[in-house]
Amino acid sequence: MKVVLFCGGAGMRLRGYADDVPKPMVQVGTRPLLWHLMKYYSHFGHTEFVVCLGYKGNSIKDYFLHYDESVSNDFVWSQAGKKIHFLNRDIDDWTITFVETGANATIGERLKAVESHLQGEEMFLANYGDGLSDLPLPDMLGAFRQSQAVASLLLVQPTASFDIVNAGSGGMVTNISALNRTDIWINGGFFALRNEIFRYIHPGDELVREPFQRLIEEQALLAYKYTGFWQCMDTFKDKQRLEELNQGSAPWKVWHKASGPASTGAMAMSARA
Repeated sequence: MKVVLFCGGAGMRLRGYADDVPKPMVQVGTRPLLWHLMKYYSHFGHTEFVVCLGYKGNSIKDYFLHYDESVSNDFVWSQAGKKIHFLNRDIDDWTITFVETGANATIGERLKAVESHLQGEEMFLANYGDGLSDLPLPDMLGAFRQSQAVASLLLVQPTASFDIVNAGSGGMVTNISALNRTDIWINGGFFALRNEIFRYIHPGDELVREPFQRLIEEQALLAYKYTGFWQCMDTFKDKQRLEELNQGSAPWKVWHKASGPASTGAMAMSARA
């Protein structure tokens, strides 16, 4: 199953704290966020990627054109460097299609731009390219396959803490309370889509707004709730948290585990009859 990765964003809120690169290319440890995400998908057998390029897309092309396997693999160096034997390999089985989809395109427009690369795919995966999770992907896909939905999206609970402030008519604060995050679910940026989705995308559409609203009206959008690990990279604080986790357990690195993570999520379904 092919995986579409939206890599056109500039990561404006990370400016000054990370290299001036597309957000998916911001480093987590020795590798960019995009690499970690692709390793996650390939762990589950999805090794064909369609990368939607936009802001500074050449930096993503250059990274893979000059990919250095030694950064994340052990190897044996001999014959004064004439012979290098890698003890394990990272991306030998990956196939990546790089597509320029416009610097200012919406997510819907980027997806529409790669439609020709998804011909013959009954289903495919998609991702914003700016977050990591240990989501048990086969569970989410199993639920999607059993439904008649056109699209499925991951729902997660926000990781940031917020205070709710109530003010009276005169502007004076009447109450401050912590946000109850257990009641809130947000879009986690992991999608499973049937090829029919292209019929719902019109010029200028954002994927989760107009097209998904059309699916909701037809009861054709499936939500998968997951309470396990999920972390986006929107701010420098998010980057710090991922860097700290990368030095320890790094829960998204399911490829280091004997088996995939157990599902701790529940499903909320809205599918066509």
